[in-house]
Amino acid sequence: MNVRSFLRFVELPTKVASIIPLLMGTLYALYRFEDFYVLRFILMFVSLLSFDMATTAINNYYDFKKARKTKGYGYETHNAIVHFKLKESVVVATIVILLVLAVGCGIALVAQTGLLVFLLGGLSFLIGILYSFGPIPISRTPLGELFSGLFMGFVIIFISAYIHTDDTVVALLIQGGWVSLHINMVEVLYLFWFSVPAILGIAGIMLANNICDIEDDMENHRYTLPVYVGRENALLLFKLLYYASYLDLVVLLMLGMNPLLVLLILLTLIPLRRNIALFTGKQDKATTFILAVKNFVLMNAARILILGVAVFLKALG
Repeated sequence: MNVRSFLRFVELPTKVASIIPLLMGTLYALYRFEDFYVLRFILMFVSLLSFDMATTAINNYYDFKKARKTKGYGYETHNAIVHFKLKESVVVATIVILLVLAVGCGIALVAQTGLLVFLLGGLSFLIGILYSFGPIPISRTPLGELFSGLFMGFVIIFISAYIHTDDTVVALLIQGGWVSLHINMVEVLYLFWFSVPAILGIAGIMLANNICDIEDDMENHRYTLPVYVGRENALLLFKLLYYASYLDLVVLLMLGMNPLLVLLILLTLIPLRRNIALFTGKQDKATTFILAVKNFVLMNAARILILGVAVFLKALG
């Protein structure tokens, strides 16, 4: 497996769905709590990226092994294992290496932070594996968008902010055999609403992917959300996800962001509406699916930029 086939196998461009939430949570912690730990950030970055690549690799390998229809709809080109004629032993070894790297860095991060990261990280690892593997993978059910949005959107942002806060948001303590959990509900709610664009944007990526694959999924007995609700309803939901994501502007104002900075995010509606219209007109994995990824990057990169400017202005004044 060379670099090109590896990048196709793990679908590197889609990793923005995990890296952007990591950056959002980190900047949130820096702005809200004025804390940042370089080593913790690096450990989470490596663990998160490795695990995201591993779950994608598992999903592609599982599709390769379980495919019922292998001719007539581009299977030979869009499945990297077939396209690059990858050896099954190399594919499995790559998955194992990525998982070991993810777990190793995750354990190191837990040692730096505490039990809560272990519990949330372990749950995320479990959901990530079940998303792509098992008797009935989550990705092949109508719950794929929900699980991917919540765990890749909210949980990643929560953990990436929490590792810099030293129990300011949540404290999990073990003393004398007793376990006590203290939650600052106001801060948790702030984090959740701040995560709304990431949650809905990631759900939109998964939904767009399933809309593009609706015929193939029916042929291969993958009962995704678009298969259940139909193409038209799925496209309507696709639109609503993006417009609902702008609710978080209220939270940004509550955090004390400059109103003018926050209002700049509204400018992203112009290209976003154009991308929605293009995808609604044609749903194709090769040409228009990327629009869902672009919308996710557009919405959330704007928030990263605004947060970065806000952190800079706060440092100056």
